[in-house]
Amino acid sequence: MANLATLLDRVTREGELFEALPLRQVRCIACGHRCLIPPGQRGICKVRFNAEGVLRVPFGYVAGLNVDPIEKKPFFHVMPGARALSFGMLGCNLHCPFCQNWTSSQAIRDPAAGAPIDEVTPSDLIRVGRRHGAPIVTSTYNEPTITSEWAKAVFREARSAGMLCGFVSNGYASSEAVEYLSPELSLCNVDLKSFRDEGYRQLGGTLAPVLNTIRDLHARGVWVEVITLVVPGFNDSDDELESIAAFLVSVSPDIPWHVTAFHPDYRQLGGSSTDAVTLLRAVEIGGAAGLHYVYVGNLPGIAEGENTRCPGCRTILVERQGYRIRQNRVANGRCPECQREIAGFWQLPDTSEGPKESGT
Repeated sequence: MANLATLLDRVTREGELFEALPLRQVRCIACGHRCLIPPGQRGICKVRFNAEGVLRVPFGYVAGLNVDPIEKKPFFHVMPGARALSFGMLGCNLHCPFCQNWTSSQAIRDPAAGAPIDEVTPSDLIRVGRRHGAPIVTSTYNEPTITSEWAKAVFREARSAGMLCGFVSNGYASSEAVEYLSPELSLCNVDLKSFRDEGYRQLGGTLAPVLNTIRDLHARGVWVEVITLVVPGFNDSDDELESIAAFLVSVSPDIPWHVTAFHPDYRQLGGSSTDAVTLLRAVEIGGAAGLHYVYVGNLPGIAEGENTRCPGCRTILVERQGYRIRQNRVANGRCPECQREIAGFWQLPDTSEGPKESGT
């Protein structure tokens, strides 16, 4: 663990999301923890640290780099079938026992975690994306808010190349980070893990920062989709699912909600997998609350949980089978049958005008 920390400390630069304080202390403002960090110490994420009164932050490397279907993120209302250049670093500001990406997210914190890194520049990454025909670039795999300065540098290059830029995040951000990123950020998938403070405290956080992030992103015109990993015994009660759905409707009924199946992993290997009945119940709860788009994930073959229907006339607009798009009938951001506007990014926009939330 010490060797990994030393290696990662070499690929850093002075951060932008921090405040200098007396006695060479710093206040990191990248996430909801807002860590007060004395000289020589690290924040909760373990990758942002105080070097003699200056916050050093991860910069100039990737620990994961792939070209994925955009549906894998998951974004279902963003250019169906498009490729997304996905890059990630190491570290996280939460410590979920059921983490599906724990080898990346729990690096430094957990001696069993960690992954090799490759030093790169933003231009290197964008060249890879363009070579593979990816119109979208996403910061993912680990928690991207704790590496916001790196993501912003990559996103500036990406926008210059006409690409959409997205986060796949746990949403445990600060309002300052959302403001810092929003000029370049077009898309964000937020993992809303629970609707109870008690639930979030088990993961190392609290609920309010995540709810604030979802509201703030939406208010700034960033396209938001929300995912909830439905974990038996943790967040699968009707009351909790109803609370999540009601909150999302209060922000916008057009926010797609992905309810996905848990499979035992990391420190919860003894848990039960989520069954189809539970996920279909969550779909019904979301629809009854007034959400227009609720999707099932991690259980292929539930066709009605994968398809996009028009919330007006119920016509199937996007038919999916796993990550494969069987048909996409959205035309100019509208249903071809009733002409209802369908919220999302349906074609590559002019990013110089900033992100638009619906019908793009």
